[in-house]
Amino acid sequence: MKIASFNINNVNKRLDILRRWLAAARPDVVCLQELKCTDRQFPASALAEAGYGAAWVGQSTWNGVAILARGAEPVVTATALPGDDSDTQARYIEAAVNGVVIACLYAPNGNPQPGPKFAYKLSWTERLIAHAQELWDSKLPVVIAGDYNIVPEARDIYITTSYRDNALVQPEPRAQFARLLEQGWTDALRKAFPDEMALYTFWDYMRNRWPRNAGLRLDHMLLSRKLGKALTAAGIDRTVRGEEGASDHAPVWIEVKT
Repeated sequence: MKIASFNINNVNKRLDILRRWLAAARPDVVCLQELKCTDRQFPASALAEAGYGAAWVGQSTWNGVAILARGAEPVVTATALPGDDSDTQARYIEAAVNGVVIACLYAPNGNPQPGPKFAYKLSWTERLIAHAQELWDSKLPVVIAGDYNIVPEARDIYITTSYRDNALVQPEPRAQFARLLEQGWTDALRKAFPDEMALYTFWDYMRNRWPRNAGLRLDHMLLSRKLGKALTAAGIDRTVRGEEGASDHAPVWIEVKT
């Protein structure tokens, strides 16, 4: 089973790029983030023509997440991250696909920090940690995939001081990510490439960062115990980031025996 995650950064604007990648990569499941469209604007028909059923939570202008399944319809189990009924931001969706629980997330960026956006980032991630523990305790095969907006370690960002005050690299969110892993989750990309320094998934549009390979690792796929042991391959489809009009993220993917 091939499962992927892709911050598409506007699904309608980059629909052609998405469809070309789906045809070439043929993932069984895809988690999409930053749809930047309402529920009604989501291109369900176009994706169905490409062979994918879909479940999504849209939001005007920003946010939005979706789960695609090749030749199947995701069975939705949650459309919001538990823990705060007042939170209306479309950042989480969860569904079952072929016996695997797929959690797709678009975590808050948190900038500028300090401030209310950073406080929201930390509180949202605390809710994620609590729900992830519930998923872990279920003993089901689970993937928690998406744009976490956390650079876990210093080696997950190019050598620079320009991000020194950025929310993505602060000690607090890094400690939260470490606490997630302490629950037992496998960081799939890091397991597959334990010694890789330039394991980047995001390159900002500014300052020529893509041609310079000045990247960050923001997109993560955490695997439950069963899937962590069943991991056979993982990768980053960097060439997609180099296409004209591309998202600033590249798709990441794993293959597991199920």
